[in-house]
Formats: sequence, structure tokens, C-alpha cells
Amino acid sequence: MEKKYGVYICKGCGIGETLDIEKLVSDVASNTRLAEEDIKTHDVLCSPDGIAMINKDIKESGVNAITIGACSWRVKYEEFDFPGCIVERANIRELVVWTQPPATEETPEYYTPQMMATDYVTMTVIKTQKGELPEPGILEDLSKTIMVVGGGITGLTAALEAANAGYDVVLIEKEAELGGWGAKLYKQIPREYPYEQLEEPLVFTKIKEVNNNDKIKVFTSTTIEKTEGQPGLFDVTLNRNGSSETIKVGAIVLAAGWKPYDASKLTHLGYGLPNVITSIEMEEIAKKGKIVRPSDGKEAKRVAFIQCAGSRDPEHLPYCSAFCCATSLKQAKYVREKNADAAAYILYKDLRTPGQTEIFYKNMQNDPGIMLTKADVTGVTEAGNGNLYIEAENTLLGEKIKLEADLVVLAVGVVPVTAEPQQYLDKLNEEAAKGDDAKKAFLESTPKPEFILNLTYRQGPELPSLEGAYGFADSNFICFQYETRRTGIYAAGCVRQPMTMADATDDATGAALKAIQCVEHVAQGVAVHPRAWDVTFPDPLLQRCTACKRCTEECPFGAIDEDEKGIPYYKINRCRRCGTCMGACPERIVSFKDYHVDMIGSMIKSIEIPDEGLRIICLACENDAYPALDTLAIKRKQLHPGVRIIPVRCLGSTNLVWVADAFSRGVDGLLLLGCKYGENYQCHFVKGSELANYRFSKVQETLDRLQLEAERCQMIQVAISDYDQLPNMINSFVKKIEDELGPNPFKGF
Repeated sequence: MEKKYGVYICKGCGIGETLDIEKLVSDVASNTRLAEEDIKTHDVLCSPDGIAMINKDIKESGVNAITIGACSWRVKYEEFDFPGCIVERANIRELVVWTQPPATEETPEYYTPQMMATDYVTMTVIKTQKGELPEPGILEDLSKTIMVVGGGITGLTAALEAANAGYDVVLIEKEAELGGWGAKLYKQIPREYPYEQLEEPLVFTKIKEVNNNDKIKVFTSTTIEKTEGQPGLFDVTLNRNGSSETIKVGAIVLAAGWKPYDASKLTHLGYGLPNVITSIEMEEIAKKGKIVRPSDGKEAKRVAFIQCAGSRDPEHLPYCSAFCCATSLKQAKYVREKNADAAAYILYKDLRTPGQTEIFYKNMQNDPGIMLTKADVTGVTEAGNGNLYIEAENTLLGEKIKLEADLVVLAVGVVPVTAEPQQYLDKLNEEAAKGDDAKKAFLESTPKPEFILNLTYRQGPELPSLEGAYGFADSNFICFQYETRRTGIYAAGCVRQPMTMADATDDATGAALKAIQCVEHVAQGVAVHPRAWDVTFPDPLLQRCTACKRCTEECPFGAIDEDEKGIPYYKINRCRRCGTCMGACPERIVSFKDYHVDMIGSMIKSIEIPDEGLRIICLACENDAYPALDTLAIKRKQLHPGVRIIPVRCLGSTNLVWVADAFSRGVDGLLLLGCKYGENYQCHFVKGSELANYRFSKVQETLDRLQLEAERCQMIQVAISDYDQLPNMINSFVKKIEDELGPNPFKGF
């Protein structure tokens, strides 16, 4: 589009008192070749009068490329939203006025707030000049149908919530009947005050509601052969009783559930003895009537419950399985209700009954026939006549104890159904790295587990899980619950983390809402998450592509595939607009309308490099680092005046050419502020910080060869809550350059 520029500088919030606004206007005009009349000021730009001034220029003068010099772009975004116009924001309030002391006669000119503000407004005008107005990319024949995989309490709830919101739903269940583990229960823990009486399982009500809902189509005895495509255009091939059918859906909720931990691995707790059963088997016994022993059918009058059987144990499952404690309390009530003379013993590491379940726990404490004691069970052995001895230590009394029981119930842990496929794929990748022979031997010797989604993604057929996450789908829980690394596919219930049935219904609702958001955003050509307002998309200049595969390999979301010649092509609806492909491309051919390599490079080159004093460029991730910078400014913490902050979508989008741009201009140091990475990563785009760290390790080798110290380029991991530590992190980096490395020797050339 043909641009008509308008620059608007606010004097409010202390800006006018700190800066010489007339000089700022003059300097920016000179730096950007704009006429001074194109740059206007206002006492309070976000006021109705200030907004009216901008709207008047849009209407009467045709201004359509707007630069706002005022507060952070993270605030007042509704006030400064002008549809049909390019709008960029220069943050001179937080990054200048609120982080710098007023200049005095002793303040060197190169460290004044005035020069900082000039740089920030100049950079932002250049960003406006280099950008184009984005237009949404909308694909045709999109589907808004939501597919739910799993017919347990989580899947049933997700299907109902989506259907009740007006969306067509396809519900897939591999078993012949709906209900999952919830349908195998005898009773459910109380859901209403006073939390005393056990209730009929809620799942049966949900099944009736699903079967009576016209917007839900149920497929039982069905598995998924293949899932291909992208949000809005998923083609899912189903296998139902041996016949195949392909359906189109817009988004997917994975609610495939869990299975009990393999109790055969718990021989130290007596599993394998006739009268040692699991909590799952206890439900089956209770459904039939009296609580009897499997060995001889005699009624059990002394029942011992052993908690954390396979959970919270580094040899088995190191995590808590969430509902075992409440389950054992419920089953102890079975024992007491079915025989008033029977006793129940619960031996626990810790009793965990969060929320209203705590009231149920307290009610159970009042039952004289239920004994609860903290204990580490060391062994279960036969006592004769089918009875069992339970030996334990570290009890509340501090003594070793030995109980005799008719029946022992092991509260086994939760394993997501995604665990076995993930373990298989991890081992396959490990063997493949050794060579074709090792891979072939593994495939021949290892039975292939049953996969669930069978995705046609180059990164693998199932949802990725975190390292050490034991198969739970990586839902990036720190930032975005439910959202997996596969755009448009959401994890809910016990495939995401262990949880109670009550929590699973809440989880299902959240996942259904995210699936709805997905299909609606895709229909508008808007990014799904986390840049949920973003209508841009990557637009590569493929004529210059060398088919190096860097972009396809580094995309965290599988948004890029390759044709038969190895040339990448995008499945845009999978893209989350992080720009990782832009940072990966050595040819610099990937760009967005309002974010590209030349834009950031030009901003870097526009910074004034004085003969004296330091200039440190800080590329700050917009997701954690930049909000932390805003917060430290609100707290009036000070930053070194030689620092210039440039926000980037993600450090994964950082292209190495920016390093050359910076140091060739005489910049003294380059600092990257990104999210924390590793096992407990906080990166909104999964691997952005990790990729940047890897790329910049190579840059440091280059700097060494150029006789520029590697220490001039550094990356710091920053959480959004690190605002109080961030000034010291940045200022320490500057001080190291100031005291040890000195100015860039290329300065002035």
C-alpha cells in the first residue's frame, strides 16, 4: 500500500518533563527523512482529544502508517488501535523516562534520556517504514467440527460442552461402550455438601446426555488409522469394525485417558498373592455385592489399603497419581457400609484430598471402624489361612508395626495411555541414531504399541511429551494449559496430568473452549495461540531456497513440510507465527508483513553509535523478557543508559545476520533475553530460547576468529517474574564490557 506517515509523541506520564520534545521531533525527522509537520505532539495522547487528533489525520490527510511515541505497546492497545492502518509503538515511557534519572549538566550527551528517546522513536518509524499491513490468510472449505478422542468422563464432558456451544462433535471411543474407567466404578465420592454419602457415578448421566444430543456423532469400537492436514482441515481416517471412513474436522481434543500401573511390578507389596488386589479390582468386587476375598469367597472383615502403590516411588512412578487417596477413603466406606463389623486400615505416605474432598476425608476420620496411619510399607507376606501380614515403618508412633488383614488393596498409580507409544518412539529414535541395522533390529524385536492419533507429521505420529514426563502430553502447562505442540490438538484429563474426575470435567471444558477458539480463529485467518490476534503468516521467497531443511527441522509445531524436491511448504493453520523459521533460514528468505530480517536489521543500524560511551543492543523476547522490563520500569528500577531494547517475537526468530549488523556498526555488546529452556521450559514457542542458545554458540566461534571477544554476545534466561533481578543481569553484562572488554574496536569504521 502507498503509505502516508504520521508520528505522534505523547508528553504525558513524565515524558514532557524529562525530554525536550521539540528537539526530539527535529532529530527524528532528520533521522527518518520525514517532514517535521508529519510529527505531532500531545499532552495526553491516549485521551479522547489525542485519539481524535489521530483519527482526524487518518480521515482528512490519509495517514495510514502510524508511529506512537508514548507508553509500552503492552498497554493502551485498544486506544491505539486504528483499523486499516499500520501502527507501531515506541516505548519511551517505560524504557526511557521510568528507567533513567533526569539528565543533569554532568550527564554525558551519549547517556542522556534524550538520545535514548531519539533512538527508540527513530527505530520505530523505520519499523513502520519497513512493514506492510498484514492481511489474513484464509483457506477454503474449513470445518468447524470438533473431534473428541476418548469416551470417558473427560471425553464425554468435552463433547457435551462443545455441542452445547453449538458445534458439531465427533466422539471416538475404541471400546464397544462409552464410559471408560468411570463406568467401572461402584460408587463415586460425594460431590455435594455434607460430603458424606457416596453417589452413583456421574459418567452414566453424561452417557445418556451424549446419546441424546443431536450434535454429537458417536463412533464406538473405533480407532484412528491416520490424522493428516491442519486445523480446520484435518482429515481423519477411522477404522470401525474393520471398515475405514475419512472425516474432516477442525480441531481435536485428546481425552484418551489412563490405565492403572502394572501391579505385577509391585511384588514387594504382595501383588501376586491370592488376596492382594488393586483398587481397580476392588471396584469390581464391590459392584457384585459384599467385599469378599478372591481366594475363597469369604467376606473380608479386615481390609488394608496401601497408598502410593507404584506412585511417588523413584523405582516406579515418581509422581502423585492425584485420586488414589480419595479412592481408598471411598473404598474403606464400601467395607464399612457392607459390613458394620468390618474394619478398614489405610496406610499412607501422605493423604492428599484437595478442595471439598477434604470434608469427605474428615467425615471418614470420624468413623471408628477406619484406622488411618502414616507409614512406609516394607512388605506384605502370607499369614496363613489366606490372611496377610503388612509390615511398615516410619509410622506416626515412630515404631515398626505389623498388621494382619484378610484382604490387601493396592492403590495403584495412573499411567497415561500416551506413555507406551512415546516410550516406543523414544527408543526407536535412540536406536535409529546408531544406524540402520540397530533400527531394523529394534523394529523386529519390539512389538509396536497401539498408537492413538497416528499423525502424519514429520516429527512423529503422536503428541510429544516432555522429557521425563512419563508420557503425559506436553501441554506447555506453565503458559497454556491444554495446548500441545500440535496446533489445533488439545490434551485434557489424565493424558495431560493425573487428576480426579471432578478436575477432569473442568479440564474437558477448558480443552473444548480452546478447540472452539481454534476453529473460529482459523476461520478468520488469525493465529490460534499465543499470538491470538496475529493475522500475519510466513511468506518465503522460495525462488532462493536452497532446500537446506533448517526451517522444517527447527519448526517446533510441524508447520512446514517438504515437497519431493525438498522445498519447504507451509501448512499455515499449524503456524503460530513465532518466526523460528525466519531465524533458521541462512538465506534470509522467510518474512512476515510486519516482521522480517531486514526490518530488525535496519532498526539496529539506525541506532546512533557515539564515539564515546557504550551501546548495548538487547533483543528481548516479547513473551517473558519484555513484560519483565515493563514491570521493572513500573518499579522505577534503573537500566544502564547505553542499552537499547528491541523486542522480538521469540528468540527463535533471531537471525544471525543481526549480529553482523550490530557489530559492524560498532555496537559494543549484544544481549539476548529469552525464556527459560530445558526440561521445565517456559518458552511460549517451546524451543525458541534453546535454538537461539545453540545458534549463538556458533556465533561466538565466529567472533573469536574476528578477534572480537565471544563475551560480547551473551544470552540470559529470564522468567516474567525476574523483573527485580533483571536490572542487575543487564547492568552486570554492561559493566563487564565497560571494565574488561572495552569499546568495540570496529567503532567508527
